[in-house]
Amino acid sequence: MAEKFSLKDDLFNADTIGRLAGHFEAAGVFDAAPFVADVMAALAPLELKARINLIAEVLGRYLPDDFTAAAAAIEGALPPPLDPTRTDDDFGHFIYAPLGVFVEAHGLEHHRDRSLDLLEALTQRFSMEFSIRAFLNRWQGETLERMQDWLAHDHYHVRRLVSEGTRPRLPWGQNVGLTEAQTLPLLDRLHADPTRFVTRSVANHLNDITKKNPDAVLDRLADWQSKGLQADKELDWMQRHALRGLIKAGHPATMAHLGYRQDLPLADIQLSMTPTDLTRGDTAEIAVSFICQDDAPLIVDYVVDFMKANGKTAPKVFKMKVLKAKAGQLISLNKRHHFKDTATTFKLYPGAHVLHLQVNGRIIASTPFALH
Repeated sequence: MAEKFSLKDDLFNADTIGRLAGHFEAAGVFDAAPFVADVMAALAPLELKARINLIAEVLGRYLPDDFTAAAAAIEGALPPPLDPTRTDDDFGHFIYAPLGVFVEAHGLEHHRDRSLDLLEALTQRFSMEFSIRAFLNRWQGETLERMQDWLAHDHYHVRRLVSEGTRPRLPWGQNVGLTEAQTLPLLDRLHADPTRFVTRSVANHLNDITKKNPDAVLDRLADWQSKGLQADKELDWMQRHALRGLIKAGHPATMAHLGYRQDLPLADIQLSMTPTDLTRGDTAEIAVSFICQDDAPLIVDYVVDFMKANGKTAPKVFKMKVLKAKAGQLISLNKRHHFKDTATTFKLYPGAHVLHLQVNGRIIASTPFALH
């Protein structure tokens, strides 16, 4: 059996820690070998976040006690910035994340401005979206003021830090007490960015907001559309990515905003699953067909009401196809669904389930099935 992949070991190991230490040795700050030995002596039992904290803690013993001197040492040891000519998929390496944690631990209280300068430099090597949130919580007004400057920064990783660092629901990030009135004006400047790395962050930020205030997001998207500052194709992509949760939920105002009618006349609707009696781990064939009586864009999904541990059911939406229907034309679609019983994030429970066909957010057909 192949050895299970370990993200923490892939990101933080003797080689990557040696890379980080090598930067400091080349800059004449400290010798690499004892630093690597100190980190590796305590690394093995730790999970990913704890490994980042450990490396930051050991850095504190090797860098100058004076924060200004330590910041200068870090800047002098940094590798070149990530390629500013790229527009996406250039995340840098996690090995530089401990530098941000060091800044939080040693610069947050008494060296705010110097710390923000350093985070600006660090995020051009690896995103400081987690570390900047400590400064938003401690120095909200001052950090937002600095972000105003970053909105026009030459390096797109710095511009992205504004959107990503202020997200309401950043995964694994500490909460920040920012309101939509504070963050949406930042996105007004960033939504027309020429890089997908930034616009994806803008869309993810908006998706976070949709969890509490979908109307605010729809209003903003309509405003951006009317101003025409972003290319139509990119804005269309951003809208769909930002509204993905609302699209799955069939949110009426979202469907209307995107041009998907929920009142379409549909005929000859068929929905089937083969087999209808399944064991966890089986794969089922889902077949649907219907006639749309108008020319119209369609989002076709299927929804499974999964049995939960408490005996109740909860829906989960799966994509089937996005298409343009021709009036009177039969639409036939098929999908294989694997009821995977080894997933770590979603557990299957036996019992009575229901499969639904959803078109433009409206359930138009349902059929029961059993899962054992």
